[in-house]
Amino acid sequence: MDSIINRFKGIPTTCISDAMQGLNNLDFSIKPVKESFKVVGRALTVKLSAGDNLVVLKAIREAKPGDILVVDAKGDTYRAIAGDFVVGMAKIVGIVGIVVDGVIRDCAGIKQLDIPVFCRGTTVAASGKGGLGEFKVPISCGGVTIHPGDLVIGDIDGVVVIPQNDEEEILRKSLDKFKKDEERAERVLSSPEDVRNYIGELLK
Repeated sequence: MDSIINRFKGIPTTCISDAMQGLNNLDFSIKPVKESFKVVGRALTVKLSAGDNLVVLKAIREAKPGDILVVDAKGDTYRAIAGDFVVGMAKIVGIVGIVVDGVIRDCAGIKQLDIPVFCRGTTVAASGKGGLGEFKVPISCGGVTIHPGDLVIGDIDGVVVIPQNDEEEILRKSLDKFKKDEERAERVLSSPEDVRNYIGELLK
């Protein structure tokens, strides 16, 4: 695993979003199916036609350990791009997370697999196997352009994407934001007087 992935672990998506001025957040409705799910890794991108998932299987077959499967399913919420069996196969080959602009099914089973999945929700309907689509190409997922290999970070608040060329700069800014937030909390959240003084300074 490349070192920058480890360095982003533990930084909240909120700090990373602030470091990018809120420009690379996926749509707010794409959330983890389990609140404790967190993920950091590189995007293995998939572009699908709505209601089809054959290309997801092709991508899983070619995946490398540490990849995050990022699927442009056109926001379709009728047919799932995967259930617990497909997600289980993804986990076995080393995929560390799945992000879908669409829905999944077999949610209880996926929670038991303990592989982070982020999506718009769940459904009962399965996908077809027409095969339209491609992988390892630039995609639009949740309103954000994502290229293969971009850094993807997800937690309870949502998902952010960092272009490869900006990783070091965003890491530095994110760590700085995280440190300042902690220092502010320690300084302000200690007494009613400190809270009032802080708000007073803001309102000047």
